[in-house]
Order: sequence, then C-alpha cells, then structure tokens
Amino acid sequence: MTLSTPLLAAAPLLAGLIGPALLGAAPVRQQADRPAIAPAQRATRGDVIEHVAARTLADQRRVLDYWTPERMAKAVPIDLLDLVDDSLTKGGLGKGGIVKGGDNLLDGVTGRAGVQATPDLSARKADLSIPPKLHGQARHLAASRPDTSTVGSRWITGGLVARTTGRVFMTVAGSDFVCSASTVRSANKDLVVTAGHCVKDGAGEWAANWTFVPGYNLDGPHPYGQYAARRMFVAGPWSRSADDNYDVGMVALATSRGRHVADVVGTQEIAFNPARGGQAFGFGYPADPPYSGDHLVYCAGRLKDDPYGQTRDQGLGCDMTAGSSGGPWMTRFDSSSGKGTITSLSSFKYSDDRRTMYGPYFGDSVKALFGKAQHA
Repeated sequence: MTLSTPLLAAAPLLAGLIGPALLGAAPVRQQADRPAIAPAQRATRGDVIEHVAARTLADQRRVLDYWTPERMAKAVPIDLLDLVDDSLTKGGLGKGGIVKGGDNLLDGVTGRAGVQATPDLSARKADLSIPPKLHGQARHLAASRPDTSTVGSRWITGGLVARTTGRVFMTVAGSDFVCSASTVRSANKDLVVTAGHCVKDGAGEWAANWTFVPGYNLDGPHPYGQYAARRMFVAGPWSRSADDNYDVGMVALATSRGRHVADVVGTQEIAFNPARGGQAFGFGYPADPPYSGDHLVYCAGRLKDDPYGQTRDQGLGCDMTAGSSGGPWMTRFDSSSGKGTITSLSSFKYSDDRRTMYGPYFGDSVKALFGKAQHA
C-alpha cells in the first residue's frame, strides 16, 4: 500500500509505537508489500499518467455537494490510510473502522486526530503524527515578521501565499482524507500542485471527490470557493511503484462560479532543476497534534540532501504533522508579499529524525508533468 508511504519513515518505527525491539536499528529501505526502489530510477520525458476526474458539470456539482461541513471536519490526513488493521481491510486500501488505540490517540497506534488504528508494522516509514514540541510557537505568533528559520509556526503575515495555499479533500476506498496544495501559474489557469500520494495510491486507485479549498481557515472555511478536480496527473514511476523521488501530483481544476482559480486567488511561480540547497519556506495545513488543520503553518530554513541516500529529495527542518502532505516549498520567497517560486513540496519524514521533512527534487520529470497538466 502506498498512499501512506510519504510522510511515514524509512527507519524503524519509533519507541512507543512498536516497543524496543527495533530501536537502534539502521534505517531500512525494504517494505514488505512492495520491492525496494533504487533511488537512481529516472522517468523518461513525457512519462506522465493521466486520469479524468469530474468530467461534466453534473459530476463537479456532485463532488462539491459531497463535501458538507461535517464531512470536512471528520476527514483525516491521507497518511492514515496504510495504518489500518489489515484484518479489517483484507489487504485493501480503505479504513476498516475504529480499532485499537491508546488513551491519547498516540500510545501504541497512530495519534491520528479522532481516529484510532492499528498500524501496519511492515511499513518502512513511521507515522508523522508524533506530537512535536512547539519550539516557541507562541513567540512566533506575536512576531511582526516571519522567521527565516522555524520548524513550525502559524502563518499570520497574509499575502499571496495565504490565498494560493489550500486544503485538499478527497475520498479513497470509501474514507475521507485531507492534504495540502498550492496554485501555480499555468496556461489553463486551473492548476494546483500537491503530493503524488494525495492524488493516486501508487499502482493502486486514484482519489475520488477531489476538491481544493484555497485560503482555508477556521473562520471562513472556503473564502475563495471550492474547486473540483477535472483531470489528474502523476509521473510514471509514482504510478507504477510509488517511487518517493516522484511523489508529485498536478490537478487541473474545474471553475468555480465560472471563474478560474488563478483569477480568484492568484498563483505562485514554479521552477525546475533548481540549484540544490539554499533557503526555503514550506507551507501546509498539518492536522495532527499540536496542529488542528484549521490554520496555515510554515517552516523555514536551509535545505539539505537525504542523509541516507535513499532518494534525491532534500530535507527542511519542519515539525509539521500529517495533513501537510503536498504543501508547497518556495525559494526566492518574499515574506512581505507572500510570493515565491515552488521547487518542492512536503512528502515524508524519517522516523529517526522527526524534525526534518523531505520533498522531491523538481527535475525534468516534474517539468514534463507540468507541461502536460497546464494544458489540460
């Protein structure tokens, strides 16, 4: 199973989740339910897999009507998907129901907000939902300017990023989930970028009822409208084997009340084959403690390479929890205007370093993905 692979970890699961048996073991790459993927695997130019989502106006209306305030409130981070009891799912993808858990939704299980589940202990990545320390978050909330180095603070500066970043709501195997995404400048004025696992379950099914809500906030959950997916795109290596190097999805949206999303909220730039390293700002809607998914959160700092060499991804110091999957990472970010250039996004964490988020490198395959999606 693959949708929960991102934002879980390649090292053994953390203490308190499975006990001391694997503590101290080196990070491993093999996952029981699929073969290891060599990091050097590369997509050929144009290796893009496409899916038609809500084709007609009637389909799009059905999707939007599905997302009642109650369903939105109950949706959980997509990263829960692989952690349900296989005895309930019979090897499938869906959430089988509420099963064993601890008193605070963390002891022995996942810590997912409002859901208790028995994890799949064969997974090569550990749950992102370990409640992180706040690291002076109250001080950040009162700051007049955003910090250029923070592992997780609420974004209160406003600007373009507060409109272009939003929450994604989707259904997989009958259960409702959330991710994050951002609009990007495109020829069709309808495009958002997110994580591949927020769009398609690797070799498995595509997400249904896919809806983007830009500028989501608790006071006005959809101030700029709601946009159903028309067409979805992922790179071939993600679709075939959930290769983390290609954990990128792009979605062409339907209009809302006749208006393109770009005309309503604006867009961020996107760039490919950037220089590695440097300063970046990451944004998203983390939904696990201590976050609730109701506010935009950001991390900022210097990028670094994957220390295990298992991917070409880069890491950013970040305590954001599950639900932030697919949130944009920007370089050349202007904190006063909220404008930047998207060069990666939130994908996964290693279990022995819960303070670092990793995001895929936007190379030629992502460029080809964008080239096709922006004309959909």
